[in-house]
Amino acid sequence: MKRRSFIELSFLAGAGTMLLASCKSAYPLSISGDNNQIPSYLSDYKELYAKNPREAAIKWFKDAKYGMFIHYGLYSILGRHEWVQYNEKIHVAEYAKLKDQFTADKFDADFITDLALEAGMKYINLTTRHHDSFCLWDTKYTDFNSVNSPAKRDLVAELSEQCNKKGIALFLYYSHGRDWRHPDAPNNDEWGGAARPKFETQEPFYNYGEAHDLNRYLEFMTNQVDELLTNYKDVAGIWLDGFSTPASGDRSLFKCQELYDLIHSKQPQVLVSYKQGMLGTEDFLAPERKYDSDEKIKTPLEICDHLQRKGWGYTKTEDGNHKTKDEVIAMLKKANSYPANLLLNTGPLPSGEMHPEDVKVLREVGKEIKSRGWENLLNS
Repeated sequence: MKRRSFIELSFLAGAGTMLLASCKSAYPLSISGDNNQIPSYLSDYKELYAKNPREAAIKWFKDAKYGMFIHYGLYSILGRHEWVQYNEKIHVAEYAKLKDQFTADKFDADFITDLALEAGMKYINLTTRHHDSFCLWDTKYTDFNSVNSPAKRDLVAELSEQCNKKGIALFLYYSHGRDWRHPDAPNNDEWGGAARPKFETQEPFYNYGEAHDLNRYLEFMTNQVDELLTNYKDVAGIWLDGFSTPASGDRSLFKCQELYDLIHSKQPQVLVSYKQGMLGTEDFLAPERKYDSDEKIKTPLEICDHLQRKGWGYTKTEDGNHKTKDEVIAMLKKANSYPANLLLNTGPLPSGEMHPEDVKVLREVGKEIKSRGWENLLNS
């Protein structure tokens, strides 16, 4: 079995057990040092937070209405959709060369958070690791990350600092069910849901047959999620993606409830979502564009949509064709009708610069919210 330089596997043996054993005490010791310290975005919910931090966070979430989704990664360099590796069947070693072009020289957390506030948004959700497995933080479980690129930067740390400073909640997107790089991620022989690109020749980076062990991948993911909640304070939520892969088979093999329990134990306010709901025990649901159900909504809801007309990551062919102020306001009204929040996505340019078309529209919508007020805007 060829491991190449894949650092992930060298940390797996025993690491997850150690992390899980220590997770219940991790928050007060490694994050705040003060059990009574309230995250800045929850400052208006102090009384409820003192009684039950997660209930306070859920109440805040229901009131939030509007957030910014950011899809940024190696795929942004190519500008052909965040699924470019899968769609164009780019082999792992070839795709990995993009890391040497990742500079993020115009990724500006200060500007991004100011823009979110100007737009009337209460929170930001960043793709810390998409399906291509490239990580935007200083992770010790793989060298396939932004710190080990020409950028030499931890983008999650930079955004976390600015969000905490300005009272904005930060959600961390993490691709859980689908991974196109890790040797032991779900494979096409056993799983559907676009588990891996359908290469014409065998991918030498992957493990096959008896050499493949899904549990090694699960431990890798557990360690990374634990790391995110250890390294960054006052995380609002972990937003899991890749739903259709585990949902295509025996989803119990993914041990999601164990992961949810770990997440909740790390920081008292942190919420968990897994798209439209993997188990039914998530803190909120986050389907794309709409929610199809005849049942009355009991769980808090968020509708995610994008400012490009197609795709979440930067797509060059969409330049000049992004959605308008009126279309965004219509999306806000539609989300409110469920009721739900709107998580509105923007795909930064290869440099990390926010797309100028989106900056313009977000500011225009923000002015409407400020001048008209939420009630008038949503009910007009």
